[in-house]
Amino acid sequence: MPLMSARDELIATATKWLSLWNTPVDWVLFDSIHSDAFEDCASGGRQTTKQGFAQGLEQLARAFPDLRTMLQSLVVDEQSSTVAVRWSGRGTNVERFLGIGPTNRTIEMTGIEIIQISRGQVVRRWGEWDLSAHHA
Repeated sequence: MPLMSARDELIATATKWLSLWNTPVDWVLFDSIHSDAFEDCASGGRQTTKQGFAQGLEQLARAFPDLRTMLQSLVVDEQSSTVAVRWSGRGTNVERFLGIGPTNRTIEMTGIEIIQISRGQVVRRWGEWDLSAHHA
């Protein structure tokens, strides 16, 4: 089997990383794909650490227990080992999250994440989300 190119490795890591937002969360994957030195540069008031990001993901999973995310597009910068991910998601809002709900209705959300990857692990993340009550 041929080795993956650096670009393919970045894409594979980013794709696996986005899959973490589907519920239930794969916590084994979470732990293996995030560096222990992970920094969340858009933490929304949480700790900027790997543990703080895990808490945010737990809150997301509780608020949207049937959440499914889809990758819309990727932009890869091999030189900086950075991937921009445009995504969408859909789930039933059963708890308050980022100022919304609970609505007990299906919410469609979108976002853009920029992640920096080193040795197959996410080391840094920036993100912007839109949950502006897109009820399906």
